[in-house]
Amino acid sequence: MTLVDTDPVTSLPVEHLCDFHIEFQAMHTFTTPVAYYPHSFLLYTYAKTLLAPGSRLGYLATPPGMPEAEELRLGLQIGQITYGWAYPVSLLQHAVPELEAMTVDIQALQRRRDLLVSTLHEQGYEAVEPKGTFYIIVRSPLADDERFCEVLREHDVFVLPGAMFEMPGWFRISITANDDMVERALPGFGKAIQEAR
Repeated sequence: MTLVDTDPVTSLPVEHLCDFHIEFQAMHTFTTPVAYYPHSFLLYTYAKTLLAPGSRLGYLATPPGMPEAEELRLGLQIGQITYGWAYPVSLLQHAVPELEAMTVDIQALQRRRDLLVSTLHEQGYEAVEPKGTFYIIVRSPLADDERFCEVLREHDVFVLPGAMFEMPGWFRISITANDDMVERALPGFGKAIQEAR
């Protein structure tokens, strides 16, 4: 989510980024930052909410009294037309009513997170336990994270090298796979770290 506000000192537009995240333990209620910034907007994407990256479907909401809201809308529309890929396919557009009713099974994601993080720690990995996301970040036992991801691939474990998202030396595991896939991957993680030592 991107929030735009005006800096009180310079009067220049300021962007605030607030990424959607999954809250595993509801320790507090979430209030959108848009409620506090009158010159802001909310960019919502089903891709993040429903764990479907690349779906290119969502909306932008502005408050009723936002100055220059129409200019913002026109600018975004020109950007969509210019880039082309920013429009969802028509089939996906027709699915919006069904998408609105869908939810993510947070307990399943938390169960997979807990199993992966504890098993990876037992196997000797340094894994960061996420508080709210659908990825686990793990330090590669090899300095070359892309090479280690190849070692994992040889054991039918597929992860994203950190070099792909500007975190060399790490890799990312998605916890959106089903429980059976996660269980099948665990021995592969163990074999791969043994080979890397």
